[in-house]
Amino acid sequence: MIGEEFRRFLAELKEDNNREWFEANKLRYQDHVVGPMLDLIGTVDGPVSQLSPPLRAEPRINGSLRRIYRDTRFSKDKTPYHTHVHLIFWAGGHPNKSPGVHLILNAQSYAFGAGHWGLDNDQLERMRAQVMLDGGEAISRAVGAAAKFGVELDPPALARVPRGFDKDAKGAQWLRHKGLVVKSGNLSYPGALENLDEAAQLVVGICKKMSVINQYLVDHVWS
Repeated sequence: MIGEEFRRFLAELKEDNNREWFEANKLRYQDHVVGPMLDLIGTVDGPVSQLSPPLRAEPRINGSLRRIYRDTRFSKDKTPYHTHVHLIFWAGGHPNKSPGVHLILNAQSYAFGAGHWGLDNDQLERMRAQVMLDGGEAISRAVGAAAKFGVELDPPALARVPRGFDKDAKGAQWLRHKGLVVKSGNLSYPGALENLDEAAQLVVGICKKMSVINQYLVDHVWS
């Protein structure tokens, strides 16, 4: 599952991140990464769909399993492949345009995050209106509850409160954010995770812990 062969493949890809190596090891990628990850996603689908808010788990590439191929068009880094596995479970209609939970699985560690990074103008207006309505109490409670599980809030996108808002108003610091995202640091894997049940427990546990962030977005921001 997220076991020795999975981690060995990612470690070796990091050392030889080129098309020749990947093509020679593509069967390993299918057998030790794609197949196990799709099984994992299919297994957690039921449990995460029962969370508040319900999360979608689609066992397909570009569903909950993101592509390993990097988009290098606008990057100085031209290595063709990600050396991690990226999983997404989301609460809306699109994996990249909805609140959700993201997991990054590396060879030696994993990380996770939750929320939504790029709010559109209407969503951003709703979040700001909510902050002004309750002085930032709801968003502060959500972030504080998530922080108990070791995540940190992304820095604000704006250097100051937007024009038209009182910088001294209660909760005004939240107006500098143009999204709501919390992230963990890199964490050591809790054991071997060689079997499906162990890996599923890890994933579902993370999604449960991060529900408070996505519930805030669904209740107050999303539509």
